[in-house]
Amino acid sequence: MDERHHRDIHGGGARAAVFGVSDGLVSNISLVLGIAGASVNGTVVRLAGLAGLLGGAFSMAAGEYISMRAQRELFERELEIERRELERSPRGELRELTRLYEERGMPPALAKSVAEQMMANPELALETHAREELGITADSVGNPMEAALSSFVMFALGALIPLLPFLFIRSGHSATLVAVVLAGAAALVVGGLLAIFTERNWWFSAIRQLAICTIAGAATYGIGHAIGVSGVG
Repeated sequence: MDERHHRDIHGGGARAAVFGVSDGLVSNISLVLGIAGASVNGTVVRLAGLAGLLGGAFSMAAGEYISMRAQRELFERELEIERRELERSPRGELRELTRLYEERGMPPALAKSVAEQMMANPELALETHAREELGITADSVGNPMEAALSSFVMFALGALIPLLPFLFIRSGHSATLVAVVLAGAAALVVGGLLAIFTERNWWFSAIRQLAICTIAGAATYGIGHAIGVSGVG
């Protein structure tokens, strides 16, 4: 029998990594091409690209940490409220849990028996009520620091790809062309990896990621070219 296992996607690290590299690639190819389109020299493009890489990576990491930390604190507050309810009104919580099991299709006698067994252990009772009533499980929120670090590293990696040519190629036009090619190839790879993670059609995910990068890069390059250095200030 073909037995399939679900991935553990609650930790936050994998999600932060996948979206981090995608965001880094899209945001920095947009920034780099926007500056390059204004016909400025490679030094300015490098400075802008590095600033975008570091600023975006720190922003993504801070956002992941704060959001996950706030969610964890909210869950902890809800668990504390539920713990107090179990201490103050165990009979009422028993009836509530019995009713939940009955609503899920259990016969009344079996629902009451299962609920009583759950309520016999205070920690198991809290875990059960949190899961059944609030949808909170032990792995509902992962490690905020892990997610923040993963997001920082993967965003920086994605943002570095379109910047690399400007670090090694002196000609601005040549560096821009290589950056476009590298970003396009990276977009296809990132899209394919997203498909593996989500178990969706790989070519659709790859083409979608490429289209997003293309639209973002073309738009910023066009705006930079239209405004130009002379239009700044």
